[in-house]
Amino acid sequence: MTRLTVAADTFRLAQTFTISRGSRTEAKVLTVTATQGGATGRGECVPYARYGESLDSVTAQIEGLPEGLTRAALQEALPPGAARNAADCALWDLEAKASGRRVWEVAGLPAPRPVTTAFTLSLDAPEAMRAAAARVAYLPLLKIKLGTPEDMPRLEAVRQGAPNTHLIVDANEGWTAEVYSDLAPHLVRLGVDLVEQPLPAGDDAMLSEIAHPLPVCADESCHDRASLPALKGRYDMVNVKLDKTGGLTEALALVAAARAEGYGIMLGCMVGSSLAMAPAHLAAQGAEVVDIDGPMLLAEDRHPALRFEGAQVHPPDPELWG
Repeated sequence: MTRLTVAADTFRLAQTFTISRGSRTEAKVLTVTATQGGATGRGECVPYARYGESLDSVTAQIEGLPEGLTRAALQEALPPGAARNAADCALWDLEAKASGRRVWEVAGLPAPRPVTTAFTLSLDAPEAMRAAAARVAYLPLLKIKLGTPEDMPRLEAVRQGAPNTHLIVDANEGWTAEVYSDLAPHLVRLGVDLVEQPLPAGDDAMLSEIAHPLPVCADESCHDRASLPALKGRYDMVNVKLDKTGGLTEALALVAAARAEGYGIMLGCMVGSSLAMAPAHLAAQGAEVVDIDGPMLLAEDRHPALRFEGAQVHPPDPELWG
C-alpha cells in the first residue's frame, strides 16, 4: 500500500524577498514522500498564510490521510491547497518511478520542452529596485512586486534600470479600483505587458466595469476550476499555481478549462525549491507567461536541481522528479 510521510525543509533566500504583505528571508516548505514497494516519489508545497495555511496545519492534513490513497481518491480527500499539492505531486512521481516511465508519459502528454520564466523583483525603495532591475536587465521578462500607494516611482525606476525588458506588474491585491484606474495608463506608457491581481479577491467586481488597456490576470481570485465562473468579464488571464490548485492533477484540468473559456494562461509559483517547480514546468508547457523562478531566488536548492540557463528552465532530471 502507498504510504505518505511529510517533513519540513528550509531554504535560505539569496536576499530578502518582499511583497505588499510582508518580507521573508527563507523559504519554508513541506516535502511529502510517497512509498510503495521499492519505489519512492516526492512532492513539495509552500503553506501560505494568505489562504489560512501554516506548516502545522498542512502537516496535519497530510498526516491525516489514510494509507493506500490513490491520486484520484486524493482529489476528494483534501480541498485545493498546499497539502493536496505536495501529496498529488508525490503520487505522480511515485507512479512514474514505479512504472519506469516519465511523468508526462503517464499523463499522456508530449515530452516537455524548456520554458522561459519571468524573474521577480521584490518590493523595495525605488533606487534599490532600479539597481536590481539593472543587474538583470539582460533577462527577457521581469515581474515587479508592487501594491502600495507609492508605486509609480518604483515602476519608473525599474523601467529606467531595464529599458528594453518586458515587464509584468503584480499588485498582490494591494490597490483599490481608483488607484488601478489612475495607474493603468502609466502602466501602458511604460510598456507593462500584464498586471496581476490589482484588486483584492472577493472585492474585484469593479474589474468588469474598468477599462482593460492591458491584460489583467487573476491570481488570488483563481484557485481551481470552481473559480472560473466568477472571473468572467473581470480577468483576461489566470495564474495557475499548484499550491492553489492542489497539485498537478487539478492544474492540468484548470489549464484546459480556462483555455476552453478563452482565458490566457500564466503558470506561476510560490517561493520554493526545484522540487516544487518540476511539476509546474510540465503544466507550464504552452502557457503565454511562465513564472517559475523560485529556485533563482534561493541561496541553496535541492540536489539535483532544475537546470536554469539565464531565464530558460529545462525539464527536470528524473532523479529530481517525474
